Amino acid sequence: QVPLVESGGGSVPSGGSLRLSCPASAFTFKRDCMAWFRQDPGKERGGVAVITTSDVTDFADPVKGRFTISTDNAKNILYLQMNSLKPEDSAMYYCASTSKLWACADVSLRPDDYGSWGQGTQVTVSS
Repeated sequence: QVPLVESGGGSVPSGGSLRLSCPASAFTFKRDCMAWFRQDPGKERGGVAVITTSDVTDFADPVKGRFTISTDNAKNILYLQMNSLKPEDSAMYYCASTSKLWACADVSLRPDDYGSWGQGTQVTVSS
């Protein structure tokens, strides 16, 4: 199984944009729901956006209207397009996948529902 490896993080000023990428295996893309999470030091990991194999999406309230989650099924890459970034968006961002049917049916953003994780990519937004 191809490990999840995030890329695309960096430092941007407030109002800027970044696009995170997360390649996965074709098997993972066909079977799993995939999501992005983020975590600040000392805080719990929180859901950002999720996409199911049927392209149903959901977003955490703080990022609605600013972030977009998508997949390139030909290249087996998960993306997170982040626009109008704010300093409070600064965190380590993680890509994750789950094959749990109930998690996908719920369009879950609960970290405990996800079993495969990347190592994270840092996003820093300066004010």
